[in-house]
Amino acid sequence: MASVRIREAEEGDCGQILRLIRELAEYEKLSDQVQISEEALRADGFGEKPLYRCLVADLPPAPGDAQGPRVVGYGLYYFIYSTWKGRTVYLEDIYVTPEYRGQGIGSKIIRRVAQVALDQGCSQFRLAVLDWNQKAMALYKALGAQDLTEAEGWHAFTFDGEAMRKLAGK
Repeated sequence: MASVRIREAEEGDCGQILRLIRELAEYEKLSDQVQISEEALRADGFGEKPLYRCLVADLPPAPGDAQGPRVVGYGLYYFIYSTWKGRTVYLEDIYVTPEYRGQGIGSKIIRRVAQVALDQGCSQFRLAVLDWNQKAMALYKALGAQDLTEAEGWHAFTFDGEAMRKLAGK
């Protein structure tokens, strides 16, 4: 296998990132929830005040391949703030295409996010995983992550669409 490179995403990667977002949603059995567009990814990640950052794992093109590198994984993250611990990175998504799993690409992305977190003065980085994804949980624990549901009993909640509008009185 050719060597995989982990790099900061560029605006031109948004189409491939969207492809991977859709693959991830399908893997998580949540395809119907993907509403993001390539244009929104561009505006929100590469505008004047980016709302997220993204790492991509890509393979160099094969000799004679005019298409350029193929993105086979990504990690989309952003900065949040913990009132207990301060600066924090939140890894919203990490995904590697099935044919490239088990080759350390996900671990490389996670390690790079840890480097970013430390470089930015963060005390931690967080992520969430579906309860049935035992392989991912095993990887995160092997890399040193603590399961906050097990350790502290935290549950994640969201206010979406109509619930937000009701709360806001709109």
